[in-house]
This record gives sequence, C-alpha cells and structure tokens, in this order.
Amino acid sequence: MKVLWAPWRMTLLSAGKQRRCIFCDHPRARDARQSLVLAANRTTVVMLNKYPYNSPHLMVAPRRHVADLDRLTRAQRIDLAETVRVAAGIVERKYRPEGLNIGMNLGRAAGAGIDGHLHWHIVPRWNGDTNFMPVIGSVKVIPQHLLETFDILHPGFAALRRRSRKRR
Repeated sequence: MKVLWAPWRMTLLSAGKQRRCIFCDHPRARDARQSLVLAANRTTVVMLNKYPYNSPHLMVAPRRHVADLDRLTRAQRIDLAETVRVAAGIVERKYRPEGLNIGMNLGRAAGAGIDGHLHWHIVPRWNGDTNFMPVIGSVKVIPQHLLETFDILHPGFAALRRRSRKRR
C-alpha cells in the first residue's frame, strides 16, 4: 500500500464545525488571504472553498444572510449573477479547465453544508479528474494548497474589488 502524505490537511480536518456564518464573518476579517476571501462588495462575496472538490473551488454568496432566493432583491440577484460570471471567467483564464460545474444546494437535504446562507459553487473540471483514489481509496487528492490557489486567483479579482469601491 502506498501512503499519501498531506500533513497540511490536518488543520482543516481538526478545525471542527463553525457555529458562525463564514459568508457573514470572513468578508469583515482583516486578513483576506487567511479568510480565503478573493473579493467582497456591499452585495456579494467570493471565497475559496476551504474543503474543495477540486482546485480552485469557489463560492459566491450574497452579503445578506439569506437561505431563500426569494428573499434577495432584484438588484442583489443581478449582481450575484454577474459576479458568478466574472468569477467563472477568472477560473477559466487562470486554470484552463475543460469544464465547470456551477450550481447551488438549497437546504440541508439538497447537500448544503451551510444551509442558512445561500451560495453558488464554481468547480472546475478536467477530463479524468475522477480517478481510482476516490473510488477505491475513498480519498480525494487536491494538488494545490489553498493559499497558493488564493495567490494565483486574487490578482484576477482586482477589477471586481475596484468595482465595489466605485459603488460606495
């Protein structure tokens, strides 16, 4: 049997469940890199998923703490859709995936890990990115550290961050 060493993952596995909402708290943090916040404005936040399906698995959420699409205003829905479009384009330019999964899980029964705050997932996909590791070994290998992913993507979100400053 071969052993796969990924000691940096221990901090993720031992972190425990958070009671607070990351989409509400992390955009206010002083260190965007440690909070994995790529961009935030009055309406939306873009973050790396701390438990990614693939690198770079992003999440786009409204700043308002809502679990139901009907509670968003028209302006918030438009800004979120535009932010998803921009974020997907940045992932495509920086990582050149062969496809993207973009979607959301509304409610715990639908698979939402954070069911009190709706959010979109943007997951890049490559042909063959599902291999024997998850099928036989129940292990998913993420080839890039989250902070390295952050450093690659963060500059791409500069225009989105500038756009948010102009609105204020």
